[in-house]
Amino acid sequence: MQINDVTDHQLIEQYTNGNKSAIEHLIRRHQQKIFTSLYFLVRNRELAEDMFQETFIKVINTFNNGTYKEEGKFLPWAMRIGHNLVIDYFRKKQRMPLVYDREDYSVVNNLKLHDENAEDKICREQIHNEVRLLIEELPYEQREIIIMRHYADLSFKEIADVTNCSINTALGRMRYALINLRKLIKDKKLSCYIIIF
Repeated sequence: MQINDVTDHQLIEQYTNGNKSAIEHLIRRHQQKIFTSLYFLVRNRELAEDMFQETFIKVINTFNNGTYKEEGKFLPWAMRIGHNLVIDYFRKKQRMPLVYDREDYSVVNNLKLHDENAEDKICREQIHNEVRLLIEELPYEQREIIIMRHYADLSFKEIADVTNCSINTALGRMRYALINLRKLIKDKKLSCYIIIF
């Protein structure tokens, strides 16, 4: 059986039954989504790496303690652990994060905006930098929803679980994020409107 055919539940079961390499496969499977979500939120590679490691230390401790409750949703559960670490960090710092691009990483390039036709591709090229700046202007909770929905590809139910809010709150934050993006586009008289989804 190929490792890609093994479910998260099976890897967790293998790990708790003594197969220590199963946890490595589980980490590798979800590393990009969890790390990138943390990085988008804290905008510091070293801090995101520390939080990623701490997330999986908590995951492994939960498995070892036998307190993990399998509900078929490992990724949202692990992302919630990471999300809570971010919240704790910013509570300690008493500030909200801003999302910035760096030369080696672009928020816009990593958001799945929509399926593009030829006109959309031309439009995207014209406003690439403008979109990045617009996303940075959104309130933290709205940026977070866009990142989780369009990069991590989480459902609104999963986002609600990760952010410890109701589905209606998650949907409302997305709605306001889209309204605010459209308002910013209009206010700044940008050359092309963006379809977020």
